[in-house]
Amino acid sequence: MKSCFLIYPFLVCFLLISCDSQNKYEFKGNALGTTYSVNYYASAQKDFKKGFDSVFAVINNSMSTYIKDSRISRLNDGEKVKIDQHFKKVFKKSKEIYSNTSGYFDPSIGILVNAYGFGPVETSMELTQSNIDSVMNYVGFGKFEIKNEYLETELPHFFLDYNAIAKGYAVDVLSEYLENIGITDYFVELGGEIIASGKDLNSGTDWKFGIEKPIDDNTQRDLSYAIVLNKKALATSGNYRKYRVDSISGKKYVHTINPKTGYAAKSDVLSASVLADDCMTADAYATAFMAMGFKKAKKLAEEKSISTLLIYVDAENNISSYVTKDLESQISEL
Repeated sequence: MKSCFLIYPFLVCFLLISCDSQNKYEFKGNALGTTYSVNYYASAQKDFKKGFDSVFAVINNSMSTYIKDSRISRLNDGEKVKIDQHFKKVFKKSKEIYSNTSGYFDPSIGILVNAYGFGPVETSMELTQSNIDSVMNYVGFGKFEIKNEYLETELPHFFLDYNAIAKGYAVDVLSEYLENIGITDYFVELGGEIIASGKDLNSGTDWKFGIEKPIDDNTQRDLSYAIVLNKKALATSGNYRKYRVDSISGKKYVHTINPKTGYAAKSDVLSASVLADDCMTADAYATAFMAMGFKKAKKLAEEKSISTLLIYVDAENNISSYVTKDLESQISEL
């Protein structure tokens, strides 16, 4: 699960900054339960509202668990529903990353997300080991497939939740929309997920963003790293601010759920930032790395050549960082 607003643009100029007949503009709004912004260069200001609203409506109608008549909600209610192309693309990518992470990325944990009080469905289940073990019988993305445009599974009951990948996918679709109308120098940010293309023409450099320090303090927002992006997507996941306190037991549950155990427990990874060619890939791997813990995440990043920054707690209980070799030239410590 995501902790929002972890990534910040270093250069935010709003309107009418002239650069070779191109002006810099910002367009922003609210969608998918969070905020979004687009900084871009063009010869004239564009009105993206109608196009963006259309994109968000299609994605919501396909994959929002908070909309009762969306395709994914109807599937979760046991209906036989024909799968749309957006759902199919996210399903295919989810299958790929589910396999590559040995199940640490698993959209079928939606039933657990609800049980811990982080999802759209309220439950009154007591979070005992016995109850969690019982719920785990309905988890396992490997038991799902799409045949002839329909979702099939051997599970008698399930709750799919694409929250850990759908926002990244939405960023990709918005990027494609901008490219199709001739915008080539821009960045799109949605709930902390980013894709950037071209340059900040005012400075003549690639877009640069800051990654926040993992501090358990909602009033403090300091940056720890600067990272350069061009034709790349960036997603960061962290659970140091995202948690729920059970009203009965007083126990704190973090927002990252381990699909292997069914438990919402902090790992030694405080935040995971991933760069990829598309944002839904970055989004999903960042989520998986949080659940995997440092050693497994580091090993997978190296084996699969996944551009990664991990901020973690080491054996001496100090906050340390790990950066894959391919990122060393693109990232700097602040």
